[in-house]
Amino acid sequence: MTDRIREKMNQLRIEADTAVTRAEAAEEKNKKYEQQLLEKDHEITSLQVKLEHLDGELAKAEAIIAESKADRDAGETSKMTNEGLTRKIQLLEEELDAAEKNVKETVEKLRQVDVKAEHFERQVQRVEQERDQWEKKYEDAQTKYRESKAELDELVATMEGL
Repeated sequence: MTDRIREKMNQLRIEADTAVTRAEAAEEKNKKYEQQLLEKDHEITSLQVKLEHLDGELAKAEAIIAESKADRDAGETSKMTNEGLTRKIQLLEEELDAAEKNVKETVEKLRQVDVKAEHFERQVQRVEQERDQWEKKYEDAQTKYRESKAELDELVATMEGL
């Protein structure tokens, strides 16, 4: 009979040790996901700053284009000046196209980062739920262990009384 109790206690100890190991692994995963989330937040911030900078460049380019077109509309008399302004406008429009393309790419990257951040948030929530479940199982195992130990102590005391 005591062999059974010892065997059961050993099983409970093994289960408790396993639960502790799994809880520690879950905590480690949680830390890793939090670090990844922090890195993604930094990347989002960086992309937002870059987007603001590109918006500023876009506004400058549009202002220069508008100014160049106004000058052209005002009626430049010299063909050389007109051709120079036309070339400048073309370059600015190319810069504008490049800036718009860059803004589109940045917005897409930002969207992808948001999607990844949401995905990691869900993973963190899931891992936290798993951790909570393991903690509950660990607490239950501890309770069972204490009850079994109390029963064993009572049995030992009874046997010693015989």
